[in-house]
Amino acid sequence: MKPLKIIRIYLVLFVLGLLFALPFCYAIYTSLLQMKDVDKIVKLSQLTLENYIHLFSSKEYALRRWYTNSIIMTAIIVTGNVVINSMAAFALAKLKFKGQKVVSFIVVATLMIPYYIILMPVYIKMAQLGWLNTFRALTVPYLTQCIYIFLLRQFFVTIPEELLDASRIDGLSKAGSFFYIIVPLSKPAFISMIILNFTGTWNSYIIPSTMTSKQDMYVLVVGLNSLKDQFFERTNIVMTGVVITTISVVILFLFLQKYYVQGLSQSGIKG
Repeated sequence: MKPLKIIRIYLVLFVLGLLFALPFCYAIYTSLLQMKDVDKIVKLSQLTLENYIHLFSSKEYALRRWYTNSIIMTAIIVTGNVVINSMAAFALAKLKFKGQKVVSFIVVATLMIPYYIILMPVYIKMAQLGWLNTFRALTVPYLTQCIYIFLLRQFFVTIPEELLDASRIDGLSKAGSFFYIIVPLSKPAFISMIILNFTGTWNSYIIPSTMTSKQDMYVLVVGLNSLKDQFFERTNIVMTGVVITTISVVILFLFLQKYYVQGLSQSGIKG
């Protein structure tokens, strides 16, 4: 590829990256302004952290509690998906059992069903169990998700069978092959799943708002959405909430982006 063509490609990518980053940069900038300075260009000396201090220190808003709830919910769901989905994907990709193709078909078929269609039955079941306004309602129904079983299964299929045969000759059981062969070789796929699952769970609004009605059980997105209604005309406060919600996902992606791209590029190639 010619140097000039490479420069053009990187220039286009830089411009696109700048366009995608611009809204978040605007949110960060606005969150550092006083209300009277919103939509104005101010000096660096006029930027302030008062909006963040106000939200975190105010007794009127349980921001710390909401943040903690989000961390607990996300940690439980991501951990459950890593453990359960990986074992299910290993069984579908590498083990031979009766009905394997049928189970694989069902997993793929469920991807075509919008989750909101089954949200009401899940809500009714949580109410019957008395789990509403608890972490059990926020986490237990989502400890496994078929999209990630499919993602991992597609990655596991690309791992040569010869490696598993060699491990069994050396005395490893099927479980040992999974933990000592499959898992170490599938790091990019696991990282991709963690990023996608973390982002979807952290930013989830419909499900937590459906399963909880008490303010002390709100997760961050639900709690900050209530602030939006109270501070509709205070753009700086609303943008502060946007930054607080987004920054965790941005930090996670920056640390793991290399594995994320690698994992997606190697998943779904073979079926």
